[in-house]
Amino acid sequence: MTTSLSPSYDPTQFEARLYQQWEASGAFKPRGEGEPYSILLPPPNVTGTLHMGHAFQHTLQDALVRYHRMRGFDTLWQMGTDHAGIATEMVVSRNLALEGKGETRDSLGREGFINKVWEWKQQSGDTIERQMRRLGTSGDWSRSVFTMDPMAAEAVVEAFVRMHEDGLIYRGQRLVNWDPVLKTAISDLEVVNEEEDGSLWSIAYPLTDGSGTLVVATTRPETMLGDTAVMVHPEDERYAHLIGKTVTLPLTGREIPVIADAYVDREFGTGVVKVTPAHDFNDYQVGQRHGLPLINIFTPEAATNDAVPERFRGLDRFAARDAVVAELEDAGLLVETKPHKLQVPRGDRTGQVIEPYLTDQWFVKMDGLGARGLELVDGADGKPGEIRLVPGNWVNTYRHWMENIQDWCISRQLWWGHRIPAWYDDAGRIYVGRDEAEVRAKHSLGSDVALTQDSDVLETWFSSALWPFSTQGWPNEKLMAERGFDRFVPSSVLVTGFDIIFFWVARMIMATDHFTGRVPFKDVYITGLVRDAHGQKMSKSKGNILDPLDLIDGISLDDLLAKRTTGLMQPKMAEKIAKATRKEFPDGIPAFGADALRFTIAALAGHGRDIRFDLGRAEGYKNFCNKLWNATRFVLMNTEGAVFQGVPQPRTDAERWILARLDATAAEAAKHFADYRFDLLSQALYEFAWNDFCDWFVELAKPALNGDDAEAAASTRHTLLHVLERLLALLHPLVPFVTEELWQQVAPRLGIDGDTIMLRAYPEAGDIDVSGFGSASDDVEWLKAMVTALRRIRSELNVPPARQVTLLLAGGDASDHARTDRFAGSLRFLNRLERIEWLDDAGTAPASAAAVVGDLRLLVPLEGLVDLDAERTRLDKELKKVESEIGKCRGKLASDTFVSNAPPAVVEQERKRLADWTTQLEALAAQRAKLG
Repeated sequence: MTTSLSPSYDPTQFEARLYQQWEASGAFKPRGEGEPYSILLPPPNVTGTLHMGHAFQHTLQDALVRYHRMRGFDTLWQMGTDHAGIATEMVVSRNLALEGKGETRDSLGREGFINKVWEWKQQSGDTIERQMRRLGTSGDWSRSVFTMDPMAAEAVVEAFVRMHEDGLIYRGQRLVNWDPVLKTAISDLEVVNEEEDGSLWSIAYPLTDGSGTLVVATTRPETMLGDTAVMVHPEDERYAHLIGKTVTLPLTGREIPVIADAYVDREFGTGVVKVTPAHDFNDYQVGQRHGLPLINIFTPEAATNDAVPERFRGLDRFAARDAVVAELEDAGLLVETKPHKLQVPRGDRTGQVIEPYLTDQWFVKMDGLGARGLELVDGADGKPGEIRLVPGNWVNTYRHWMENIQDWCISRQLWWGHRIPAWYDDAGRIYVGRDEAEVRAKHSLGSDVALTQDSDVLETWFSSALWPFSTQGWPNEKLMAERGFDRFVPSSVLVTGFDIIFFWVARMIMATDHFTGRVPFKDVYITGLVRDAHGQKMSKSKGNILDPLDLIDGISLDDLLAKRTTGLMQPKMAEKIAKATRKEFPDGIPAFGADALRFTIAALAGHGRDIRFDLGRAEGYKNFCNKLWNATRFVLMNTEGAVFQGVPQPRTDAERWILARLDATAAEAAKHFADYRFDLLSQALYEFAWNDFCDWFVELAKPALNGDDAEAAASTRHTLLHVLERLLALLHPLVPFVTEELWQQVAPRLGIDGDTIMLRAYPEAGDIDVSGFGSASDDVEWLKAMVTALRRIRSELNVPPARQVTLLLAGGDASDHARTDRFAGSLRFLNRLERIEWLDDAGTAPASAAAVVGDLRLLVPLEGLVDLDAERTRLDKELKKVESEIGKCRGKLASDTFVSNAPPAVVEQERKRLADWTTQLEALAAQRAKLG
């Protein structure tokens, strides 16, 4: 039985191959046995490609799924994609323009355009799912749901109709975020507020009675054409006598009232503000409180409409601004214009300034739903909530949103999406139903009554809110049974970003409870935002975006520049980004492989808001995979022809030590998985793999492997294989590819049946009884300290590896003597010792290099090994270092503040450090004295 592992680690040789094998085997699907464990994939946009945020969240979800699958749970990772209404319409419209056939969205008409969207979806809409496979995503692709699939679409219609019947959905005129380019309402999440340079205009509004003027300040003078009041604070004594009077609105001649409202900031400007309820969200609330009229002055394209004086009609909003300002100045009513920094809302898709716009839309009433959604997290009547947010501090964010919830605008003026199931007759009456036939039957409408379906579609967050149960067949009872609704709802955990706690998490909680009486998930693990190594947000304009696939497969500098400096970018910006890219990646990005990227992500996944991604970490974890590869090659080469059964029965202290460390690491892994502390998990597994197994146990095994005791050698081989196989299993959820590739070589030598490590039992504390291994662990820690000390001496003296040296020992206690006798063979083998000799008095030793392990002094005679003058210099340097450390310890212990305030364990630790450094100083001083 020989190994077919290549001499070096090269992930490109096996990652893609292994994934194809996994998916073809059906191992990603639920087995129907064991306790259910399910995760909902936050559905990425069908237009999208894999980015670092996806890679981060998908890695953590995959680790959880693989971990629970190995523990025997019936796992389901529900895959899917979102139809992304706005983004998809923009992509397909852009593609039509590039084709050059003269076809547009409007020329094709609704049905023709939607057909084009479906064509595009079939050709390239599944790109992100293919990319997710490259990352190692072990979800059940056979159950993947697209939010426009018939099953999901049925759920959307049913939810809308039921909520309308319950009085929770209504149509009304309200203020919304309006994109004048897309000509649709958009959500708050699609609005990016950017600080920009603007102006603040102060305008005089004449009092109608001619007694003076009120001066207001505004950043949007064009909207004054829609003013319906001016407003002061009710406790502002300067204006108390004017409340209830009127002013004449400049340029229009309309009389509008002076009102009082506590919303006014008396310290801002003059303490007088204009009120435009149809064009400002805060003013809208004021208008509702005071019963002010709503005057909309814009068209859907953000041009002035017929509600303004004729001379201003038909102007773009910014042209209208210039015209208004010019006329105010001519009239002597423009008091002041000064520079002003302001937050400008722009649409994240078009970059256009978003307009608060008064329009008819469909809304969901949120008061009752919001109260229930808060209760499910906060708890009630002294009982805890049914949903846990991790980390717990995000509960405050959730609570803030839910306590300030507003009715939800769910309609969009698009064609691609779930069309609203509402019909209108010629009189404008609205009928809601699952289809037109149901509407006619329910309302006794004959065929002579013309009905027209609402042209709007539902925003994508509406269908996303149904994700926990629409993916499991709801409301179709047959599909619910087939897909395991009762088994997988609620799901076990949702992994998502903090930015959509309200937009998605809260809405899923409310919708799932309302329609099914269940919570959608038990835990919500909330991740931070992935930033670059300098803490900057990744963005195209900064040129610091990292593509996960480029990190996995590598990319040349030329190709990276081509990606980052797209032809759609301004030349100056492109050159700036090119310069930064050449500086950071002069040789491009090397291929790290999926495992190194995944381990880096896990290591960075602390419970913080931001995650700084550093390529240096990825390089380090590629080296880790290489270390694991080489250690496996060592084990395989030293177990040729061997096949072992069952758990090992250790014969050496090194075996007992590594088995105890394996048990402790398995316990740590279980705790960190339960706490969603992937950073601590990766740290624990890294230390066990690199330090305990690859470095120390491989070294400590060599004396037995090369010794004369055949039984000890066989036992050590068995333990090497066993611990390596269990180590690969521990690591598999984080680094699935390399562990699978290595496991395929290791498993046969342990007589393990099975085709994949994915279905191996995950290691647990107690798999092997290590209760009697404590003394062996202590002994091995002593041996490690001895080996380390002697290797440091050899290194400092530059002794060639093959050169044998003498070890003289002095001091120590009975346990040191016993351990020296016990490990004499290992010490000779691991440190190339010619002999080991005990001295009655260290003062009788020849000039030697020294080290200390506890109270035991280790002396290596220098004669014939080193230049004595160089050794004197080295010892003087070492003495100064130790004296400095002693000074630090004494300084701390002499401080009453430190001794009084520091925890007792910390003070005691400092005292122990002082004792250890003092012991080292004495040994070094004695050694230096011998050299004269």
